[in-house]
Amino acid sequence: MSVVAKTSRPRGIRPTRGYRVFQAVNGVVLTVIVVVTLIPFANIIARSFSAEGPIRAGEVSLWPKGFNLTTYGRVMTDSLFWTNYRNTVVYTVVATAIAMVMTTCYAYVLSKKHLKGRGVLVGIAVFTMFFNGGLIPNYVLVNSLGMRNTIWAIVVPNAINVFNLLVMKAFFESLPTELEEAAAVDGMNTYRTFLWIVLPLSKAVLATMVLFYAVSFWNSWFSAFLYMDRQDLFPVTVYLRNMIVGATTGSDNSSSSDFALQVGANIRAVTVVLTALPIMLIYPFIQRYFVSGVMLGSVKG
Repeated sequence: MSVVAKTSRPRGIRPTRGYRVFQAVNGVVLTVIVVVTLIPFANIIARSFSAEGPIRAGEVSLWPKGFNLTTYGRVMTDSLFWTNYRNTVVYTVVATAIAMVMTTCYAYVLSKKHLKGRGVLVGIAVFTMFFNGGLIPNYVLVNSLGMRNTIWAIVVPNAINVFNLLVMKAFFESLPTELEEAAAVDGMNTYRTFLWIVLPLSKAVLATMVLFYAVSFWNSWFSAFLYMDRQDLFPVTVYLRNMIVGATTGSDNSSSSDFALQVGANIRAVTVVLTALPIMLIYPFIQRYFVSGVMLGSVKG
């Protein structure tokens, strides 16, 4: 008859008094930061649903006064708004995809310390962070390449963000070289190693860069404003910018209608809500990669 020895569970380590104080202070500080961050955005939402009078009188704080949907109705019943919104989605998806491919490949190449001319390639990238050709030469170049009034006028000039490039380069350099050496022993070439070994271990940095690029392209308006002159090709940011300009000009006229005054009063708040909402809805699905352990279990020793 075998005797099974009882194993006692290890007792948990009791947190010290100093650690409990740190947790309490940390919770209070983070709560204050969250509240301070949310209050301005709550005020913007309240203003977007408020009437013109309370807005101009400065009576709107965290709750709408004189609830109305005039400006939302004006914007969302305009077919041009939805056309420009679709353009923004297409521009953001295509530009982000191209930027991720180019940035990831470039960063992976720069992470190889044995690469000849690596310092020159890094220097070229860093040089563009501080110097550029200027607005007029860029416009002449884009125009001469026939990219005006096309998606490529937005995508190509902004395809690689050097800051994102350097972040990804540093991440790839932190990956254990043993993984790629083992893949080479198994017969994988550089491309297969990159696709099947490196990229699966880089979900966190890839998700972060996708978010950075997507937010940048989604909020961008100046490139489209500069290189496009057709309203049906504008992104939604240019549409809303034109709405703000038109409403502001109209509200300065004493003969403006109540409708124009209402639109002029809360158009800025409405534009913030309409442009920020999609990114806010997407962020929770990407945020989980920020806290995941990228290298957990990748090296067995």
